[in-house]
Amino acid sequence: MKNHSSIVLEPERYELSAAPTYHFGVPRRDFFKLLGGGVAIFCLLDGAAEAQESGRGGGRGWGGEAMPRDVSAWLHVNEKGEVTVYTGKVEVGQNIRTSLTQAVAEELTVAPGSVQLIMGDTERVPFDMGTFGSRTTPTMNPQLRRAASAARDAFIDLAAENWKADRTKLTTANGAVTDPQSGRMATYGELAKGRELAQTIPAVDPLIPAADWKVMGRPLEKVDGRDFVTGRHRYPSDIKLPGMLYGKVLRPAAFGATLVTLDSHEAEAMPGVNVVRDGNFVGVAAPSLQAAEEALAALHATWKSEPQPSSDELFNYLKKNAEGVDERGGHTAGSIESGMAEASARLEQTYTVAYIAHAPLEPRAAVAEWKDGKLNVWTGTQRPFGVRSELAEAFHIPEDHVRVQMPDCGSGYGGKHTGDAAVEAARLAQAARKPVKLVWTREEEFTWAYFRPAGVIEIKAGVRADGTISAWEFHNYNSGTAAINPVYKIANQRVQFHPVNSPLRQGSYRSLAAAANHFARESFMDELADLVKMDPLEFRLKNLEDARMRDAFQAAAQKFGWGKSKPAANHGFGIAGGFDKSGYVATCAEVEVNPDTRQVRVVRVATAFDCGAVVNPDGLRNQVEGGNMMGIGGALFEAIQFADGRILNPHFAQYRVPRFSDAPAMEVVLLDRKDVPAAGAGETPIVGIAPAIGNAIFNATGKRLRSMPMAPKGV
Repeated sequence: MKNHSSIVLEPERYELSAAPTYHFGVPRRDFFKLLGGGVAIFCLLDGAAEAQESGRGGGRGWGGEAMPRDVSAWLHVNEKGEVTVYTGKVEVGQNIRTSLTQAVAEELTVAPGSVQLIMGDTERVPFDMGTFGSRTTPTMNPQLRRAASAARDAFIDLAAENWKADRTKLTTANGAVTDPQSGRMATYGELAKGRELAQTIPAVDPLIPAADWKVMGRPLEKVDGRDFVTGRHRYPSDIKLPGMLYGKVLRPAAFGATLVTLDSHEAEAMPGVNVVRDGNFVGVAAPSLQAAEEALAALHATWKSEPQPSSDELFNYLKKNAEGVDERGGHTAGSIESGMAEASARLEQTYTVAYIAHAPLEPRAAVAEWKDGKLNVWTGTQRPFGVRSELAEAFHIPEDHVRVQMPDCGSGYGGKHTGDAAVEAARLAQAARKPVKLVWTREEEFTWAYFRPAGVIEIKAGVRADGTISAWEFHNYNSGTAAINPVYKIANQRVQFHPVNSPLRQGSYRSLAAAANHFARESFMDELADLVKMDPLEFRLKNLEDARMRDAFQAAAQKFGWGKSKPAANHGFGIAGGFDKSGYVATCAEVEVNPDTRQVRVVRVATAFDCGAVVNPDGLRNQVEGGNMMGIGGALFEAIQFADGRILNPHFAQYRVPRFSDAPAMEVVLLDRKDVPAAGAGETPIVGIAPAIGNAIFNATGKRLRSMPMAPKGV
């Protein structure tokens, strides 16, 4: 059960790579014919390419020339004026397809309905590290805007050339160029007709400022939204190919178990069944899902496994198995000893966070097809190029022999970075010599996917008589470094991350470790406020200089009515907030604790969120509300139970996630900073809800809960 792979992509370390690789299979001179004529725009942007330097996703671009440090995002406008945009980012329910459409429509000055995005197809889009870390809006959005801006300039130049006009006098709107002096007008489609034009984006290309946005900054109906709600959309688990077989994998008895014996005679005798064994991997492919399930049940295997830790001893295990200090996380400033000496009051507490599952609506799914030595896979993943690399490595073939296609899939939450199902389907398809579809069951999703890391967090602090914090010491064991440093002004700090050889496979989860670090820090801030007899909001503001963080706290408090009334009997109010990924969030919560059952109900929530200039207010509100709902689960009742390498609660009947009945009344305040670049919003909103709930429970009961989940069976 030890030594399971950790899949954690820290956004501070992994940026959008500048290492595009194209595998169109046609010479450059023929590519425009393949597109059907029109104008293609190629972007050359500055930026280091970590992936290029490490050899991941490197390669050659047009005509085979090396592109050592480029990020190339491009779009195409055909003779009908239709705009096709290509991006390695993917849609997993966060509605990024809509906001990226707005970005292109804004700068190209076209109707959003004329824009189509091709996303996550490794054969058709530029290389991209993946959709994670709330990086799509701050990186891909401006990247596509620059591409669209260059396209608009190209059309103006074409019109100026055709009309022998002064380009500075020409204007664009609704997909057309107009000469106000002569009244001449030409659509982009008319200007593109018969043209093969490539244009490099200039190093400096002014974009439309947020104050002048006409498409961005406004609500826009979700692209393909009707298809999602009517069932027309085809998810990865809906993909079907002619002659396709259905796959199933024989899972070990426990994590890390090795296969001792296998009797597959009964399964092999079934009509059309293929049995595949490769080391500890055993799977079947059959003409129908039912036949595959029957063949799987007919396999008789024995496994050998070693004793492993359980969830009952988890936190002691994490402390005892720490592997020193990871210098990449945290920092030291001033002197803890001096700060403690200045303090009039001191406090030390420990907080714990359980492993939790991503529980996506759509479990992992993949369809794999081999043809002429090349592999084509459809799968739900946040990292299509990463999965391409996994497949190439697993089958010892060049990456340009692998194509990964990503239909918009049913959520990921950081849980679909790896290509587990894709590799399994490809193994079965290779052996069966037919396409194979493999969809994980809910039990497989709960058991064999990676989890959000569990953690132990120890905090020690000193506070002066005036309420200012004089010393802050923070140690995180295993959970991670995201948002580990406080936003509060504290002169004397020691913040450290201690990695641990995790007993479970762990990886990225919405907000990474920021939810855990904020839970501990913001709970502790309330404890310090109580220690010095100050209002929790007043205490935070006393220790805050960051104007945007202060504004977020005050906006949430005002919307909630903080300080204007006292909670009713058995009710409590709580507040918490924080900063991560260039976004500021503050959340107020009211809870009710049933005096008889001791069950906790979140009654209402008010959240203020500042992520710079707002691109799509409706989409942003949905992200904030979704983060709050998801965070309620981790705060109150979600936890993976395990023993001896087995997951003990691998079903929704045993693993509770938030339900409609758990939804509180929610109010969202968007702090639209038009003078600040837009940041991502998929992760930061989730970090405030758990400590706000914990602080509200304390306010209602006087009982401080320091372990997430806080109340799986009530307070």
